[in-house]
Amino acid sequence: METKLTLKLDQMVIISAKKYAKNKHKSLSKLVEDYFKNLVYEYAPPKKYPPLIEKLSGVISEDDLKKLAREDERARYILREDR
Repeated sequence: METKLTLKLDQMVIISAKKYAKNKHKSLSKLVEDYFKNLVYEYAPPKKYPPLIEKLSGVISEDDLKKLAREDERARYILREDR
């Protein structure tokens, strides 16, 4: 659910942020949302499993999750470009 947020900022900061957002092909709202997400997630506890496996949590057993995590690590290793 999206909700409006009103912020009071220095005019030059707003102008600079709008230019930055335009160069990144994002809206200023999306830029601020991404910043807040990074800020919040920076202090969140690290995830135990990759995102796909987290999504499957509760759908499959803990043993199957561990197996998928090992397979995901193997796939990342195989696909690494610096080998």
